[in-house]
Amino acid sequence: MLTISNTIRRTQTPDGGILLDIERGQMFCLNAIGSKILELLDAGYDEGQIADQVSAAYGTDIGVVRADVHEFLEALNQHHILKQGGPAATSEPEATHGSTDAT
Repeated sequence: MLTISNTIRRTQTPDGGILLDIERGQMFCLNAIGSKILELLDAGYDEGQIADQVSAAYGTDIGVVRADVHEFLEALNQHHILKQGGPAATSEPEATHGSTDAT
């Protein structure tokens, strides 16, 4: 599952969004659709689900949208904006259960 790198800071704008890679000092501007794709990715959607959502929202051919979403995610990956990973880790330590000896 692709997730947004923890070195990325982002903000929404009326036109889409802005990404800042605090580790590499790079900034990226996104249009409204690019921003929506990242929002869906952050919500746990996979590439196919994102394409379905974008296609339905904008009334665009699913084949075209699938190719565009794939290309967009590849570009984000090449710029180290995305990383492979599962759900975000929690900062709370796991509870440990001690065993008791009944002797």
